Amino acid sequence: MLRLETRPAPSKAMALLSPLIALAITVVAGSALFALLGKDPASGLAMFFVEPFRGAYAISELCVKATPLMLIGLGLAVCYRANVWNIGAEGQFVLGAIAGSWVAMHATPDSSHWIVVPILLAGILGGMAWAAIVAFLRDKANASEILVSLMLVYVANQLLNYLVYGDWKDPAGYNFPQTITFLDATKIPRLFTGLRVNIGFVAALLSVGTFWLFLFRVYGGFQMQVGGLAAAAARYAGFSSRRALWGALLISGGMAGLAGAFEVAGPVGQLTPYVPAGYGFAAIIVAFVGRLNPVGILFSSLLMSLFYIGGELAQSRLGLPKSITGVFQGMLLFALLGSDTLINYRVRWHAAHPAHPAKGTSA
Repeated sequence: MLRLETRPAPSKAMALLSPLIALAITVVAGSALFALLGKDPASGLAMFFVEPFRGAYAISELCVKATPLMLIGLGLAVCYRANVWNIGAEGQFVLGAIAGSWVAMHATPDSSHWIVVPILLAGILGGMAWAAIVAFLRDKANASEILVSLMLVYVANQLLNYLVYGDWKDPAGYNFPQTITFLDATKIPRLFTGLRVNIGFVAALLSVGTFWLFLFRVYGGFQMQVGGLAAAAARYAGFSSRRALWGALLISGGMAGLAGAFEVAGPVGQLTPYVPAGYGFAAIIVAFVGRLNPVGILFSSLLMSLFYIGGELAQSRLGLPKSITGVFQGMLLFALLGSDTLINYRVRWHAAHPAHPAKGTSA
């Protein structure tokens, strides 16, 4: 029979292999799901793992989806390494989109393309301000950052609806809940003509290197992680757990807000109620599949964007519901949680021993 045995030490090899095992399990489970839905499993999997790579435009869309996931995931990795559980990156993303849109709507036909810089800065500040509410309540009232950050997502969404259905509604927009279309000067510059991928993807790639240096080569990153994981040890070493709390949340909120500003001034081009696309929640999976490592987050964000694009293709070409994207994301997360068991435990086969004869009877 199969048994789990505790390893003498966590396996570094399984820490690296666990996401790959989880992906393989997701593929197998996805095949079974397509078969149960009466669809060809090969065609269904092709929507997720083949079609997003067919041609330059498809790869461009893959990068567009990966950009916010990568940016938010990097910020969340800092939070989680500091033992600060920010679950509300979606709300910080929305506030970044709102703040960036406010600047974009004040642009004039004479505005320079450099107005993109204050748009992005406004997005960062908007996300940081929303995360600061969480940090303040945790710091002063010892409120759970999990509950506070999550509840603020709903507040952010209601604020977004209030604006696009109210004062910010485009008067020439046929009563649709949306702002004016932003002027060309405010649009994030694209990398290639005819493709939607923009400099946001380059910024995300640069952020990967920056966050890797911060977490693993900069003293401040080490302080933040120790301050969050062991407050007593941090105090003994002269580190501040309070600074770790504020620093982690402000960095995370700022990155989510930056992603929101890139989204509204890039692919979307205006503020609508549909800007919240679940990136803030999906980025939690991205962060953990990437092992809270910036390089791992680069690859996991690309993988998660495959699920987004694959879900859209499965919906349009195979007639499957939109929720198929969330199903694949959930399967990947549960498979990863199960596979992570193998980091601290190993599976061993033990032969079943025959039952011993009762005392006083012959064998």
